[in-house]
Amino acid sequence: MPNYPEPYWRDPNPFEEFPALKEDMQTDVVVVGAGIAGITTAYLLSKEGKQVILLDAGRVANGTTGHTTAKITAQHDVIYDELISHFGTSQAESYYQANMVAKKFIEDTINERNIDCDFKQVDAFLYTIEESGITKLEDEAAAYQTLGIKGELVDKLPLGLGEKAGLIMRDQAQFHPLRYLKSLLDQVVANGGQVFENTTAVDIEEGDKLTVITRNQKQIRCQQVVTCSHFPFYDKGFYFARLHADRSYVLAIKPEKSYPGGMYLSIDKPATRSLREVTIEGQKYVLIGGQSHKTGKGICTMQHYEVLEKFAQDTIGIKAYPYRWSAQDLITLDKVPYIGRLTDKHPNIFVATGFRKWGMTQSTIAAQLISDLIMERDNPYESLYTPSRFQADPSLRNVMVENLDVAGTLIAGKVGITFKEPKDLHPDEGAVVMVDGQRCGAYRDEDGQLHVVDSTCTHLGCEVEWNHGDRTWDCPCHGSRFSTDGDVMEGPAQRPLPRIEMKHADNEIDK
Repeated sequence: MPNYPEPYWRDPNPFEEFPALKEDMQTDVVVVGAGIAGITTAYLLSKEGKQVILLDAGRVANGTTGHTTAKITAQHDVIYDELISHFGTSQAESYYQANMVAKKFIEDTINERNIDCDFKQVDAFLYTIEESGITKLEDEAAAYQTLGIKGELVDKLPLGLGEKAGLIMRDQAQFHPLRYLKSLLDQVVANGGQVFENTTAVDIEEGDKLTVITRNQKQIRCQQVVTCSHFPFYDKGFYFARLHADRSYVLAIKPEKSYPGGMYLSIDKPATRSLREVTIEGQKYVLIGGQSHKTGKGICTMQHYEVLEKFAQDTIGIKAYPYRWSAQDLITLDKVPYIGRLTDKHPNIFVATGFRKWGMTQSTIAAQLISDLIMERDNPYESLYTPSRFQADPSLRNVMVENLDVAGTLIAGKVGITFKEPKDLHPDEGAVVMVDGQRCGAYRDEDGQLHVVDSTCTHLGCEVEWNHGDRTWDCPCHGSRFSTDGDVMEGPAQRPLPRIEMKHADNEIDK
C-alpha cells in the first residue's frame, strides 16, 4: 500500500500555480471554488463576455474534483425509482435528461477544443451480490423503462464479481478530469479571467453591488457571486443543516486479470464497490472505490483502504498498487443537488453543492444552469434543482435525524474520551491528547516533530477526530477537515484550528 494518499490525476499536476489575491479588485462575477463546477462556470461566463475572477482557498482542482473516479454518467446508483416516488415522473425524467445534456456538453467541448483527456464511451453497470438486491434492480429497471432510459436488466456482467443481477445504462463515459479542466481554465484566462489560489473567501457585503471579503481582508466588488465551495462560505440558507459529508476511498491497481472495460457500481450497502479502467503510462489500471461513511466517524480510516485492497486481490488480483486516495462529497436531504440562487432574498448570489458523488455531470449542470440565470435565460432544470425546494418525504424525517446526530456528536465529543500523552505518540501517529487540561489533537511526523492543535472545530464547536489514512483532522458534524497543522482543507469551517506550541524536555512534552 502506498504510504501517503495521492490521486493519480495530480501526478503530475497539469495546472500552473496562480498567485494569491493581494489587492482590492472589481469584476462582473466572482466564482468561489476552482473545481469542475467553478471552472466550468467561469468558462461559460467568460465566453459570454463576463469579467470573471475565480478564487480557491487552496490549489486549483485539489478538492473533490482532483480526487474523483471521474465517471461521466447519469447512472447514479439506484436513484430513478426513488425520484419517481418523491418527485414524480416528469422531474425524474428531467434529472436524467439534465445529466445526459451535461455528458454531451463535456463530449462536445472535448471535441471542439481537441482536448487529450482519455475520454472514452463505455457502458455503466449496477450490480448486486445479494438476493435482496435483485428486487431493487428490478424496480430500477422498471423506472428506466418508464423514463425511456436506454438500459437492460441482465444476469451476468462482463466482469464477473459474483453478481446475482446487473442493470446496464448504455453510452456513458469516463475521462481524465484535470486534463479536461486545464483546457477550460486556459480559455478562462485567455478570455481575460483572473485566477487566485490560496485565497479564502469568508464573507459577502451586500448593497448596490456585492463585495466579497477574503481572509486577508481584500475586497472584490462585483455584480454576482457563485459559490462552488462545497458548503457555501456565505450561508444564509442553513445549508450546513441541509447537507451531510461522506468520505469514500479509491485505489489504483494494476490487475492480474484482464479487465473487459465498463464502469461498475454495486448497490449493496455498506459494502459498495466502484470500478473503472484508467491508463497510466500506457498500462491498464483499475480504479476501485467504496467504503463510504460519514466524515469523522467509523473505523480507523486506514482499514477502509485495507478492505478495498482485499476486495481487489480477491476479484481481479493486484500486480502493482501505485496510488490511493479518498474523496469527500456532500449529500442533500433528498439526494438532488442544490443549484441556483442562494435564497429567494439573495437573487445575485448563487450556489452549487450536494452532488452526491456524481460531480462530473452534476457540476456541469450547475455551471450551465447558473450561467443561464446570470445571463437571464430560462433553463428547463431550474425548478428541479432550486435550493428553495423542500420535499416533505423524506426530507423532514432526514433533517430531524441529521440534526439529532449532530447534537449527539457535539455532546459525545466532550465526554468519554480516552486521552493519550503527547510523549507516547510514535512517528506517523496522531491521536487526541490532553495538554494542561485542554483536549487537543497531536500528530508526530516521521521526523519526530510534534504538531499540536486545538481539537475544537472552528465551525460550530464539534470535536475533530484523527483520520490516519489521510493524516487529517476531520469533523464528524459537518465534514470540515484540517491538516496536521490546523489549516482548513475542506469547509464549512473557514478558520484554522489554533496551534498549540509545545517544547521538548527530557522526552517530556509540555505546553
